Amino acid sequence: MSLWNYLEQIPTPLRQNYREMRLILGDQLNIRHSWFEDTEQVLFVMFEMRQETDYVRHHQQKVAAFFAAMRAFADVVGTMADILYVRLDSPKNQQNLVENLAKTAKALPQLEKFCFQQPDEYRLAEQLNKLSIAKTNEVVSSEHFLVDLDQLEQFLPTGKSPLLENFYRSIRRATGYLMDGAEPLGGQWNFDQDNRHALPASETVPTPVTFSNNVEHITQMLQANHVEMLGKLEPEALNWPISRRQSRELLQHFVRHALPKFGLYQDAMSTRGYLLFHSRLSFSLNTKMITPREVVETAIAEFESNPQAISLAQIEGFVRQIIGWREFVRLIYWREMPAYKEHNFFAAKRDLPQYYWTAETKMNCLQKSIQQSLDYSYAHHIQRLMVTGNFALIAGIDPNQVDAWYLGIYADAIEWVELPNTRGMSQFADGGLIATKPYASSGNYINKMSNYCQSCYYDVKLKSGPKSCPFNSLYWHFLNRHRDQLAANPRMGLMYRQWDKRPAEEQDAILQQADTWLVNLNEL
Repeated sequence: MSLWNYLEQIPTPLRQNYREMRLILGDQLNIRHSWFEDTEQVLFVMFEMRQETDYVRHHQQKVAAFFAAMRAFADVVGTMADILYVRLDSPKNQQNLVENLAKTAKALPQLEKFCFQQPDEYRLAEQLNKLSIAKTNEVVSSEHFLVDLDQLEQFLPTGKSPLLENFYRSIRRATGYLMDGAEPLGGQWNFDQDNRHALPASETVPTPVTFSNNVEHITQMLQANHVEMLGKLEPEALNWPISRRQSRELLQHFVRHALPKFGLYQDAMSTRGYLLFHSRLSFSLNTKMITPREVVETAIAEFESNPQAISLAQIEGFVRQIIGWREFVRLIYWREMPAYKEHNFFAAKRDLPQYYWTAETKMNCLQKSIQQSLDYSYAHHIQRLMVTGNFALIAGIDPNQVDAWYLGIYADAIEWVELPNTRGMSQFADGGLIATKPYASSGNYINKMSNYCQSCYYDVKLKSGPKSCPFNSLYWHFLNRHRDQLAANPRMGLMYRQWDKRPAEEQDAILQQADTWLVNLNEL
């Protein structure tokens, strides 16, 4: 069993022996996949490529974590089977998936079959489905998700409006997770109303588990090849899990130390920590180093063994994120692509402000959320949705630019999960396919759920004037300019009635202030 970095290193007799080539993509690091059970006359292949580093500008930690995890995975595969792993700096690397596969196939004279796992991204599926390099092409399941794509019509029928709650309940019934026979445990499906608390000053925040993976060899390679990236990275101490063992360690730390209060504070934001009670398991999940089943079952086992510490509301909130939302947005992505990527319901076209790349803004909530993203390549879902996403929405930023930012800056961002969350949930660019209303808000929500406003240059209580919170006037400006599109939405009626009750002079002051902010968007 051997690992080669160059095709020419494989002895000629072996090349003539291979009958099957199996591709492993960078987000398919599942060592428990069934195709590792039979590896006779099989050559596995993995590629680091400019195709993947360059389609958006990625965070340094994201690129380093992917390549480090891929290399660690290839080493494990190499103990069981033959694998060709082509590094980014290999002179033989074509830097393109199709060309690399074609070159490898050409060097295998007895090749009869090319096999690949179902890609999670539409663009990669398009490349692979059009490829013909062997007598037989076979696509197999990635054996990761709870719902396979051939079940898409069963769970999200074409022509029907998808509802997360219905989908979530069907998955609970199918898996038996948190069920008491045919009924939900505790007689209630959803405890979301119990899980919307701000973080009190008296609450102790768990110390995050950290990793110190040395990736200097990878960062030196990236720099030598002039890969353009963003964000911060300590090359000798990458703090992302790059193996199944580290991913399991992160999972165990979460269920023991953070799960007991996860649901309670899952929407909270604070300068006291970047992680709070969140798991940070998304990178491990999205690269398939661990599976949603083992994550959920480990969490439920901890809940069942320690019900005094972990309430039903806490475990349900976590399970819903994994088996509900994560699976739901994946099926939305595959049902709606490729048209989904072009949706722009509000015809938004402003450029993304420069401080999204630098964190140099006087708005404290944005400054803290963006700086955290640049420092850690991570922000939790409320920071993404109700701070950076909310501001882009009410400021009318081009969703293409918003997509590119989210896809690049976060280590866990792969298009199948990023696109529905950003273009759909955050920017409402799909016109309400995912969200029943735009997730737009004034500064009041941020003030309620965080301590950001306490030390901000702007005053969250003011709606107009040079010191007023930009979120306030921009929110009402957003509602006013999109009234024709939103007034009939039953969840928006209350806000429009509140707006209509304001005196005309107050409305004018708010709208004029918002116009000033929009003209000077990069100066806020």
